[in-house]
Amino acid sequence: MINDEKWEVVFTASGMTQANIILGRLTTEDIPTRIKYDAAGPIYAITINGLGEVKILVPATALQKARSVLSQSYDERDMNWENGELS
Repeated sequence: MINDEKWEVVFTASGMTQANIILGRLTTEDIPTRIKYDAAGPIYAITINGLGEVKILVPATALQKARSVLSQSYDERDMNWENGELS
């Protein structure tokens, strides 16, 4: 069961905007995620000395897949915009 699994940090984002992008990439690949952050960061919108960092966690069993997904990069040539589909 996922709730009993050990969760590992796969990425540390420098704010909620970046965290949401990373969460979207992982969720699209059906990788469960959790986030961990200090509440003061989003309230004051500060990213200094770790304040405002958002840690993205995945189950330990999905860590390698998550790293693989996040290591992929895309550019305009990877997208098939004319047909309304991704390549």
